[in-house]
Amino acid sequence: MINVTPLAAEKLKQILVDEEAEGSSLRVILMPGQHGGAQYMLALENDPKGDDTLYETGGVSIVVDSDSASLMDGAEIDYADGLMRSGFVINNPNIEEMAGGGCGAGGGCGCGAGGGGGCGAGGGGCACGGH
Repeated sequence: MINVTPLAAEKLKQILVDEEAEGSSLRVILMPGQHGGAQYMLALENDPKGDDTLYETGGVSIVVDSDSASLMDGAEIDYADGLMRSGFVINNPNIEEMAGGGCGAGGGCGCGAGGGGGCGAGGGGCACGGH
């Protein structure tokens, strides 16, 4: 199960309206980082594949490919709105187990609403597509 905080769900719903894609899902792609941790890519998905895992949570639809589904189990998608970084943040407790490190504490990753953001020491990066 992936948890989506109320703020993240609200921001995602607004993106769907802004992009005129109200029926779309948020696709989360997890890739191992170069030096441990993980990289996440986010995109709007209109047509999930047959082997995708679909989560309905917080009033939004999240799609994860079958290879990443077990690694995303227990993850939380939040939204941070700060002076230095604003965007979606993925906190994934499975990343430390997978790579012995992560993006910041607990394997979180900040995704800027404009198409990119950075992660803390030891991690990878994040690219957000579709918005």
